[in-house]
Amino acid sequence: MSLREFLNEIEAVKIRDKVDPYLEIARILNENDGKVVIFENVENSEFKVVGGICSSRDNFAKALGVKKGGLLKTIGDAIKKPEKPEIVKKGVCQEVIAENVDLSKLPILTCTRKDMGPYITSGVFIASDPGYGLNVSFHRASPISENTLVARICQRDLYRYIERAKGELDVAICIGLNPSVLLSAAISADISVNELAIANSLKRLELVRCKTNNLLIPADSEIVLEGKITKERHKEGPFPDVTRTYDITRNEPVIEINCITHRKNPIYQALLPASREHELLMGMPREPVIYNAVNEVCKCKDVLLTHGGCSWLHGIVQIEKRNSKDGKSAIEAALKAHRSMKHVIIVDDDIDIHNPGEVEWAIATRFQAGDNLVTKREKGSSLDPSADKDRTTYKLGLDATIPSNKPRNKFKKIFLGE
Repeated sequence: MSLREFLNEIEAVKIRDKVDPYLEIARILNENDGKVVIFENVENSEFKVVGGICSSRDNFAKALGVKKGGLLKTIGDAIKKPEKPEIVKKGVCQEVIAENVDLSKLPILTCTRKDMGPYITSGVFIASDPGYGLNVSFHRASPISENTLVARICQRDLYRYIERAKGELDVAICIGLNPSVLLSAAISADISVNELAIANSLKRLELVRCKTNNLLIPADSEIVLEGKITKERHKEGPFPDVTRTYDITRNEPVIEINCITHRKNPIYQALLPASREHELLMGMPREPVIYNAVNEVCKCKDVLLTHGGCSWLHGIVQIEKRNSKDGKSAIEAALKAHRSMKHVIIVDDDIDIHNPGEVEWAIATRFQAGDNLVTKREKGSSLDPSADKDRTTYKLGLDATIPSNKPRNKFKKIFLGE
């Protein structure tokens, strides 16, 4: 399923008035957080812009053809059993080929006045390594000339690919993709796992080869930037991060773009930073990882990385408690599975983890700090502004399940009128 097919299946807010990619589109997207917005008349651009694609779990569920409650299992199954996509000879992403590269023709958004400049935020980077194969991942990138970008490359798989290349590395940056591909690109799988195979397990995907290198890309991408990651470095930042705070300025790799291909009447996809969709793309792929880890020590029913915790630093785990140690075992397993998590709450299976009031009620009526609190000091997330410079932080686990040494009927919820 392409981005366009997905857009045909959902309701979207359509903005027909002329809008400016400098601040105005970001402001409108922020005002409509949680909704898909299509901008049909963008200043100084022939491209339409769409944002908010990944701003709700309902959108992911619709894209994958499952109910919202089935997302956790569906994503977890795809991670466990990736299936190689079909390779085709032609793709609509190459209907138009622009060899005279001019990045200024793309309606790239500037989201805040403090930003270094306009930023591509929905770009899915595809690179290959002789030993590990294809890697698919998200990285923000800002134009620094008509044909070059500077990209923030975190110290994960693509960073290792660049180190192993010891020189230039071919790359393709795909913009305008179905949520199934975006979700897969956000998954932190083993370095040997091809994330496009995970995407194909979520929703059938076809790949086509780039025009100027041998990389495989989603055939129905709206826009593809083909180029190479160079040895050159350039200042990058500041820019808003998922924690709704500014990321710092660093020296990051420069990418030289030598070809742009796109569909006819292309749609540029914007991903608003520090927004709900930024959070969901970061956090949702970690939930099945936590779920699987907790299931190894007790019966896990559900996992949520919360909006208030930026879908990264705070988690709630629902378990079917069978013995007195299950709560603390779940805490340890969850913190180990997602090492960026700072606070985790364990609740019984009668608590709706998507209802903050119910979770707080469980803490109020079932939790005793002297008995059920776990604290530790260790490495945490680089995104936590309160952590030490080396990422050392205090972590906290609350076992808010019903105490095993007390009568269960004392803790039963009352439903008035029943």
